[in-house]
Amino acid sequence: MTVIEPPLDVKRHSLPEDALAITIGAFLLSWGIYLLHTIDGVTGGIAGVAFLISYLGDWAIGAVFFVVNIPFYYLAVKRMGRRFTVKTIAAVALISLGVGVHPLYIDVSSLSPMYAAIFAGLAVGTGMLVLFRHGASAGGFGILAQYLQSKRGWRAGYVQGALDLLVVIGSTALVDPWILLCSIVGAVVLNLVIAINHRPGRYFG
Repeated sequence: MTVIEPPLDVKRHSLPEDALAITIGAFLLSWGIYLLHTIDGVTGGIAGVAFLISYLGDWAIGAVFFVVNIPFYYLAVKRMGRRFTVKTIAAVALISLGVGVHPLYIDVSSLSPMYAAIFAGLAVGTGMLVLFRHGASAGGFGILAQYLQSKRGWRAGYVQGALDLLVVIGSTALVDPWILLCSIVGAVVLNLVIAINHRPGRYFG
């Protein structure tokens, strides 16, 4: 059996690589959030909290997403370092901006809710992977999931999944049952993408 060893000269991503990757990851995340918000769906984590607040107060989802992430930056600085925090703040800002930009260029009002939820789960999960692998996160519970994986070896996908489930359960009073089911399917897809592809020691970039 062939054993693949990590390269001995592993180098960190360069600043241009990080900047491009964070932009790509943020775009994918903002696209997924936009799709879910269009069908009045929900998701887990801090994004899910932002969804519920935006529905209750009829506020712009992008602005709410940025604000609710602010308290988590303290944990990011304290536990994950300034480099991680700066990258995460940049990612959250780009995600918040992107959610407001997408409707200016594309109309997805006729999407099937189940299709939108599954596509959103794939987009958000892939976007989170890109951010994770470049030392950033989408903020909120992602910071906590990334921290627990780096310090305790708990898979980020499973941690994120547990927190997501709590938020989705809390949204049952505000969301149509069919849309809620679609949202749960999307959340499962999202966390499978992360759990399968983001494991400690697997990525050496």
